[in-house]
Amino acid sequence: MKLDVLDWTAAQARVMPLREAVFVVEQGVPASIERDAFDAVSRHAALYGANDEVIATGRLLPDGHIGRMAVAAAHRGSGLGSQVLTALMDEAARLGMAEVCLNAQTHACDFYRRHGFVEAGEVFMEAGLPHVSMRRVLRPA
Repeated sequence: MKLDVLDWTAAQARVMPLREAVFVVEQGVPASIERDAFDAVSRHAALYGANDEVIATGRLLPDGHIGRMAVAAAHRGSGLGSQVLTALMDEAARLGMAEVCLNAQTHACDFYRRHGFVEAGEVFMEAGLPHVSMRRVLRPA
């Protein structure tokens, strides 16, 4: 499998079918809020499966916020999310960021804990789904 970290111009057509399938179709997030202005300034991880179809993705904002983590339903539980998350953390470190943060859907908190993230707040609703803020230090300040 191949994994790229791309700017929005290169990533958009590749990652949007998966993001729409996971967030809009599966989770019922309104399409009007799934795509936002942060896409254009973010770095996007794209992990490819058969036929160069993106089967896992996520993005890194310039402030160190990781988001839009998605894995195709048929590939969940196979470590692809870990590969994408690691690639985004590596990109953050390469860009000189000392830490990363994210708003995890509550059902995914254990996944992020296994990657060194800790909760940094209370549960809140975002796009109609319960989330919690989490953070991870990449290097000492």
